[in-house]
Amino acid sequence: VYSKVLSATTGLLGKAKLETIFLSHQDPDIVAALNGWLMTTDATAYVSALWVRFVPHFGIDALVESRLRSIPDHGMELTVGATTLRVIPAHFLHSPGNFQLYDPVAKILYSGDLGASVGLDTREVTDFAAHEQYMLGFHQRYMASGKAMRAWARVARTLDLEIIAPQHGALFRGKAMCDRFISWCEGLECGVDRIDTWYGAAP
Repeated sequence: VYSKVLSATTGLLGKAKLETIFLSHQDPDIVAALNGWLMTTDATAYVSALWVRFVPHFGIDALVESRLRSIPDHGMELTVGATTLRVIPAHFLHSPGNFQLYDPVAKILYSGDLGASVGLDTREVTDFAAHEQYMLGFHQRYMASGKAMRAWARVARTLDLEIIAPQHGALFRGKAMCDRFISWCEGLECGVDRIDTWYGAAP
């Protein structure tokens, strides 16, 4: 979808230039087209320090590799226009070097794969209880542990949130809905908590 996204982005930017690219983690759906973005713009891309030496394996030209910068484990700030965005740690949710982006003006947390829903074609969660079934399997398997979830939740509760917007599926709008999602994450048994499930019965 790179060519379509590039065309749409160029249309939205008008005469402005793309200056900053945020890569939440190393998965191909995030970084596989990075060389195209760096070759067609003057933008600087930011990714976890864990992944800086791995991302070039997707085929980043040596001419633009210097514009791939690292994000320290504790996060950082990115200035975009007049706004300072916060890069929020979300390690092991699901990548060991995973980050989210918080816009304090719009009060939106772009949560990457955390909150993703599968098998549902809707833009916004209106009934959380009914929506859980579309998140549960993915989160139980892809999120590393309840401990990682609770560490993230402690940080998320310090943010002034109006929207949590996952990379895939429906978004959570309103303080009550955002809080409901954070509480769901806090209480979820996932990843290594369920390790015996993935190995099955012994032969």
